[in-house]
Amino acid sequence: MTLPLFLAAAVEHAAKPGISERFGLDPKYIVMQVISFLIVLFVLYKFGIKPVTATMDERTRKIADGLRYAEDMKAKLEATQQESAALLRQASLDASKLVDEARKTAKDYLDRHTQETAAKVSDMLAKGRQQLDLDQRKMMADARTEIARLVVVTTERVLAQKLSEADRASYNEAAARELTNV
Repeated sequence: MTLPLFLAAAVEHAAKPGISERFGLDPKYIVMQVISFLIVLFVLYKFGIKPVTATMDERTRKIADGLRYAEDMKAKLEATQQESAALLRQASLDASKLVDEARKTAKDYLDRHTQETAAKVSDMLAKGRQQLDLDQRKMMADARTEIARLVVVTTERVLAQKLSEADRASYNEAAARELTNV
């Protein structure tokens, strides 16, 4: 009973038009369109997609190289900044050492010259005192001599009229001894 039903369905199905007749599809046109599509696809791939992807790959590579270069430069810049900071610290230390040495040298120079000047001043004072003492002794000696001379002259004038030559000589000698002791 099922067989006749299948046969009837098959005959009915065969009597209906197929998809290709219903939509007007012809197998030779479909094959030609597939071949045309494959040719267009090949031409687009060869002259359009392949160069574009190659250009994109090259740009991607250049961008990656640029990023690596930028990272390298950033690392070098940081290293250079650290190195320059270290050099600046070292230069600052060296400069402070030089300033300290210059101050010490200047202080030593000042102390040495101060001592030399003090020694010269004290030497000059000693020489001045000696010279002053010598001048005072000389002046005292000159003054004694002059006073003795004046005393003798005065005494001589006063006594010239009344004393003899022998008395005058003894008075002169006594006056000279007295003045020498003073």
